[in-house]
Amino acid sequence: MRRRLNLLAEADWLAIFLFLVLIVFGWLNIYSVNYNESSTTFFTTSNRPAMQLAWIGISLVLALLIFVTDSRFFSFTAYPLYAFSLAVLLLVIIAGKEVNGSKSWIMIGPVGLQPAEFAKVTTILALARFLSGYNVKANSRKNIFFSFLIIALPPIFIMLQPDFGSTIVYGSLLIVLYREGLSGWLLLLILFMAGIFLASLVFSKFVVLLLLVLVSLLIYGVNSKNKKNTGYAIVILLAALVPSLLLQYLDFIKADSFIVLLIAVILATTTYIILALSKKLKGVVLMVVFLYAFIGFVYSVDFVFHNILQKHQRERVEIMLGLKSDPWGYEYNVNQSKIAIGSGGFTGRGFLQGPQTKLKYVPEQSTDFIFCTIGEEWGFLGSLAFVAVFIGLIIRLIIIAERQRSKFSRIYGYGVVSILFFHFAVNISMTLALFPVIGIPLPFISYGGSSLMSFTVMLFIMLKLDATRKAYLI
Repeated sequence: MRRRLNLLAEADWLAIFLFLVLIVFGWLNIYSVNYNESSTTFFTTSNRPAMQLAWIGISLVLALLIFVTDSRFFSFTAYPLYAFSLAVLLLVIIAGKEVNGSKSWIMIGPVGLQPAEFAKVTTILALARFLSGYNVKANSRKNIFFSFLIIALPPIFIMLQPDFGSTIVYGSLLIVLYREGLSGWLLLLILFMAGIFLASLVFSKFVVLLLLVLVSLLIYGVNSKNKKNTGYAIVILLAALVPSLLLQYLDFIKADSFIVLLIAVILATTTYIILALSKKLKGVVLMVVFLYAFIGFVYSVDFVFHNILQKHQRERVEIMLGLKSDPWGYEYNVNQSKIAIGSGGFTGRGFLQGPQTKLKYVPEQSTDFIFCTIGEEWGFLGSLAFVAVFIGLIIRLIIIAERQRSKFSRIYGYGVVSILFFHFAVNISMTLALFPVIGIPLPFISYGGSSLMSFTVMLFIMLKLDATRKAYLI
């Protein structure tokens, strides 16, 4: 039998208070960016502060509706909602409106909605429903595959729009799998691949291959019980490395990179077979497979970078890595953002007093670059206070997730934490030139109805599950 609960008493009011602080602070900054002394009208669809007020009102209504909905609804409808979101993402590709080169919007009269934002909510629900199933363990191969499939399908459709920023957000859900028992080695492998990808753009192939050799030796040395075998491992790895060195750096030898790789693989494999048979080595197979796989990955970076990423995405990565300079092009936004943040000093220039903001030097300052308004007008202290409030909300949500009685609620909670933190960290990093500009909003702060409503729905489903955690398990 279900226990009767007082939802007002059971609701986590600290999380709700922090949410309200953030959306009010966000609106103030949107108002500042769009403030016009000569304007005589406020409530128009072209006035962003007025529209954001409307989105805030709608979001609060959605939050209230979520709180009066049976919490079991979200588990029971997780798969249908997920399937519906995939269908809508496919519809967007066919009949969506193109904005800034991306067909990501569905128009409802004069208002545009971005289904990719709402798909994040349904993906978290579907992932939580799957992993909370009977006798489902996140670290089994079959369940890892289906978990990755649930996470990967929406970004595949979103990439076809294309919207690279929304696509990579879904990668943060790997944190959920890690919390549920996925090996940390897989997460390290993914991070290592990202590092090798960037290193392959900055350094020569030989330098990257040398790095791979050192990492392979480290892995082998850590896992090998017989340390003497490390010497044989060095011989094997050198057999793969030396041909690449010779063919890349000796002027009288001219060879295609594929030939370099082919010769390296043949010599290393031959050396491995001889030593493995004569010395009965263990663990070398894994090391050699690891090395070969990443050598192939290194040689595929150029193709991926130049044929899969779009031109503006390549240029943003190259600018971040210092490979090129484009101060009046793609680099302009970031430079103006850093100027705005730096000009705020310790205490800021004051509300409505930021020259970078008032003179519209920073493009997209209401949306992707709204943090530079915070830095300019509220200064270091105001930025620190904002970061403290947002991190406080994240910590509170982690506490809420950990106290859940049901596996579904815990997994969903960590999905919310992962998405919110990824948006927060990457958005601020973009404005500080610590990450390529990929165009994702700052949760509860950036202008936009789709993002505000989706983040609100995402958060309040979690708070509803928490408020009813004592009533029954779902």
